[in-house]
This record gives sequence, structure tokens and C-alpha cells, in this order.
Amino acid sequence: MAEDTDGTLIWLGSYTADSDGHGAGIGAIAARADGSLDWLGTAVQAPSPSFLAVHPTLPVVYAVAEAAQTVRAYRRTGPFGLEPLGGAWPAGAAACHVAVDPSARFIVVNCWGDGNVLLYGLDDDGGIISRFAAPPAKDPHAGVDGAVDVATGGPRVSRAHASLMLEDGRVMTTDLGFDLVRVWNYFPDTGLLPDHQVALPLGSGPRHLVQHPTADAVFVATEYSIEVAVLLPGADGRFVLHHRGPATAGGAADGDAAAEIALSPDNRFVYTGIRGSNRISVLAVEGSGTRLRAVADVPSGGDWPRHHLVRDGWLHVAHERSNQVTTFALDRATGIPGVVREQLATGSPTALVLAT
Repeated sequence: MAEDTDGTLIWLGSYTADSDGHGAGIGAIAARADGSLDWLGTAVQAPSPSFLAVHPTLPVVYAVAEAAQTVRAYRRTGPFGLEPLGGAWPAGAAACHVAVDPSARFIVVNCWGDGNVLLYGLDDDGGIISRFAAPPAKDPHAGVDGAVDVATGGPRVSRAHASLMLEDGRVMTTDLGFDLVRVWNYFPDTGLLPDHQVALPLGSGPRHLVQHPTADAVFVATEYSIEVAVLLPGADGRFVLHHRGPATAGGAADGDAAAEIALSPDNRFVYTGIRGSNRISVLAVEGSGTRLRAVADVPSGGDWPRHHLVRDGWLHVAHERSNQVTTFALDRATGIPGVVREQLATGSPTALVLAT
């Protein structure tokens, strides 16, 4: 493990051998002001920590173990090390996403394989102390002719994928399999209970999502239809589908699958990652945060851009299949990625998360 403490620390998720990946666990990267990245080493060995989340106030990291079907807390040791904080907790099949409550009361895990949405209570040290399963999803498109599971071609199944902690304290989750966005309320002794849900068009596949901090609009990247859906809350707090449009400027190609969606720090641009044709697409935020307009598509610089991070004029893209993180300089006026600053080699990267 390197000892240079200069730069911003980024935790890196990865696929390891149990998922046919080349990673070793949770990695540590130093991001410099000039856009360069330094590989610091493996912070802790862990089985396929494919998605990570960071405690809002403590030096604690949460990681799902996708193949092992667990979630675990890790405590920071020294500049870049991590060690387990308590044991691994059972999750569900293909646990693929974890998010942390801003008030540090709980984490939420989504499971692609069986549709489970799971809430885990936290103690004052950031450790996991309880587990609650949310009610399962029901398919709003059940009985529609020709409706199949896009991933397998068989009967449709629930595939929970991501969580977003809303500004008003509620939790929003996506379900790829049922084309569904669900909104939840948190109860300490029960976990998550349904508030309401929004059905997206059949076959859209809502995957990742982000909220505009002033408009309250939620932008949802749809993996299958390669779009961005804009959800707006009404006076009663219930979200509705306000608009949906292409996630790219040039349209989707055969074999494409949308991945991550992220806002620029100034909230003027949205960046979507498109696997298959391997692009990063730039969308301008308009209408005081309620509309998006596709601006440009840029080659992502590698194969299978699974996740990306926007930071201080730089865009870092994790390429799962070409084993690298590509860094672009961002044009501050147009938001468009320009010159590739560098390529950092690392095994099967799946997530990039800023450390606190």
C-alpha cells in the first residue's frame, strides 16, 4: 500500500474471481488536482465488492458481495486501509447496490437476482445491527402480451437494482425487471414500507437514478430502452413520469445497455454511461432542472463503462471489461469530455466512490 497521502481518496469496487473478474477487493486511488490518478493498492480483500457506499460522517465503507450474496461494513485503518467492521450479513441473490441514509440510521441493499430490497440498521459506530426485508414488488405490466424478462427471455421477474435517498427523507428504488420505481418511508422497527410507486413503460428497465437538488426532479437511466425518465413530485408528494427522452445524442445501437447516471457538481449537466457502444453521453439540464436535452456522445475510452464519477472538472470512467479507469477533462462551458488525461490499469472495476 502506497504511503503518499496527497490527493482526493476514491474507493474502487471490483469483480473478483468468484464473478470471473480480475479484481482483488476494494481498491484505493488518489485523485490529483491535475486529473491524474495514482493506484494506492488494495484497501482490503473482499469477494466481488461490486458496489460501495460511504458513511456520511464516519470512516466506514459498505460493500455488497454480489456472488456471495452478502453486505459488509469496513472501517478505515491508516491512510488507505480498510478492515472488516463486524461480520458479513446475508443479502439476496446478486446483491448489486448499496446506499446510505444521510442521517446514518441505515443502509439499503438492492438485489438483481431475486428482487429483494433490504434495509440494515446501523449503530453509532457505523456497524450493521439489524436486517429488514421490504415487501416484494408486483409487476404493473402483468398479463401484457409479449411481456418477458429482458435478461433471460423467460417470464418477468423482479430485479431490484438501485436506491436513492430523496431530499425529503424518503427512499426511492428501481426495479429493472418490472419497469418500476418505488418510493418508501422508513420506520425504525419495521424497515421500509411502501409510500407509492411509478410504473415506467414496458421494457424500459429503470437502473440508476439521481435527484436534482433544487428542482426535486429525479432522473432515471433506463438500461433497456436507453432513455432518461424525469420524475417530478406533485403537491401531494407523489412522483409522476413527467418526461422521458433518449439518454444519448446519437441514439442507441444494438447491444447497448445504459449504466450509471451522474450530475455535474454545478447541476448543469447529466452524464450517462452506455455499455456496448461504449459511450459517455452528455445531457444539458434545462427548465430549472425539469428537462434534459442530449448534447453529445463521446467514446468512453474503454470497454463496458459500468460506472463513472464526476469530480472538479474531471470525469473518471470505470471500464469493467478492459480493466481500466479512464479520466477525461471536462469543458466547463459545454460539459463535454475532451482530452483523455490518462488510463489507470485496475482489475474489473465496477464502482468509483469518493471517500469522506
